Amino acid sequence: MSVIVIGMWMLVEEGKIYIPVLLLGLSGLVPAMRLSEGLQARLLLTGQGYKDSSSGISARPSADWGDRWRTVLWLEIRLALGTLTGYLTLHLPGLAVNLALAATGGSEQVAFVTVPGGHWWYWLLVPLPVIALLAFVVGAGELITVIARALLGPSSQERLAALEERTEQLLERNRIARELHDSIGHALTIAVVQAGAAKAAGSPEFTDRALMAIEETGRAALEDLERVLLVLRESEQPVSGRPTLVDTDRLLESARASGARVDAEVTGPVRLVPGPVSREGYRILQEALTNVLRHMGPVPTRVRIAVDDDRLELEVFNPLDRPVPPNGRGSGLRGIRERAALLGGEAATGPYEGEWRVRVGLPLKGPALPGNGARPAPGRGSV
Repeated sequence: MSVIVIGMWMLVEEGKIYIPVLLLGLSGLVPAMRLSEGLQARLLLTGQGYKDSSSGISARPSADWGDRWRTVLWLEIRLALGTLTGYLTLHLPGLAVNLALAATGGSEQVAFVTVPGGHWWYWLLVPLPVIALLAFVVGAGELITVIARALLGPSSQERLAALEERTEQLLERNRIARELHDSIGHALTIAVVQAGAAKAAGSPEFTDRALMAIEETGRAALEDLERVLLVLRESEQPVSGRPTLVDTDRLLESARASGARVDAEVTGPVRLVPGPVSREGYRILQEALTNVLRHMGPVPTRVRIAVDDDRLELEVFNPLDRPVPPNGRGSGLRGIRERAALLGGEAATGPYEGEWRVRVGLPLKGPALPGNGARPAPGRGSV
């Protein structure tokens, strides 16, 4: 540091201070310089690790000319403040020593001023230069940290990218929460209904069928749970495909095994429904049937699935024999509307001609769907 300060001072004396200023300015235009300065500032100024992005200091190369010019300004301010700090670090301790020598007698050169020696009270002034140096260093550290956050902080593009990444994470967590709610909730509802029906029936034959239905539903729920856990663990193992409308038979049989009479009407090429629509349609149908069993029990239920060239229609009807949750309340109905909205569709739930109806319409073509033509959706079984 002393060599640098002496060299800088010699350049100032010779009127050539523009040399380091110009060199630093040119280096600040290099995109990688912002990355280097950001990492150093994180480590040296914030007391946090250089990998910690919460410091408010970016550690990315310059993305545009605005980032470059801010880096140039940062380097010039750092040069000026560093030169001043180095100068004071050399001279203020020397001033304290000179004051101590002057207090013992004789005349001493003290910061460009010759003071008469022999005054004992000079001892009282000896600590002041050291205290002033410490205060300046602390204040300069706080100042340069503020400047670093202002000049090396995230640009508008970086903030937007971080916001988009955070949004993607929240959407993924919300999707996983819906998957767990629909799959596990459906399995538990089936198990509770089956167990209650078997207990009330008092028939060994019916109890065996109920246990088989509970086993099958529980096995499917465990598969869904394992798939979600693999995603959460970021495992490199292959993850099995999510169920689609092609697997509707299994879903309907699960509801029928609970004692409900489910009549299904399917029209159109279900296998040609695009993957995203088919997967979300399956979950919507699963949640609608789960709500029927949870709130109404094993009552007669009608399911209609209609596929045409550009739209999928799902409808579930069940009797209104008892009070139901108000429209818009509950995570199940909210999840149905959210799934439909994400695909550009709409969902309506509520009483209709003396029955409770869940009606969902989903477009088969759109900006969020693959291509402008339908492609077969993966799945097992058939409708």
